[in-house]
Amino acid sequence: MLAYGEARRTAVAEARRELSLNELDARALLFVVDNPGARPSDVRDHLGITSAGVTTLIDRLVQRGAVRRDLDTEDRRVNHITAIIDLDAYPWSLLRAFDRSIERAIAALDPDESARVAHILERVVAEATRAD
Repeated sequence: MLAYGEARRTAVAEARRELSLNELDARALLFVVDNPGARPSDVRDHLGITSAGVTTLIDRLVQRGAVRRDLDTEDRRVNHITAIIDLDAYPWSLLRAFDRSIERAIAALDPDESARVAHILERVVAEATRAD
C-alpha cells in the first residue's frame, strides 16, 4: 500500500507540473469535475479553506479556462462552478492517468483474486482508520 501511495503521489505531482497546477487547484478541479454545478461553498468545505481562498482559487481556474461560473437562475447571488475541460483529453487526462492504469490492472485480475485483494484492503483500511 505504501508503494501504491508513493507511486500515485509521484504520478499526480508530475501531472500537476505538466499542467502548471498547484495541489489545491488540482484537487478543486477534480472535485468540480465530479460535482458539476458545485457551489463555491461546496469546494471550500471539501478543501477546508476560507471563503476568500476559494474565491481566489476559482478565479485562477477560470483564468486557466478549466472551469466557468454560472449564476443561479433563482438566486443571482449564487454561483455554480462547472468544469469545461475534458479529463479524457490530453493534457488534462494526466490528472487521472495513474488511477485509470490501476483500474485496468485490477480489471485484468482473476475475479476471485480481485475479490480477495479488495477484502484485504477494506480490512486494512478499516483497521487503520478505526478510532483508538
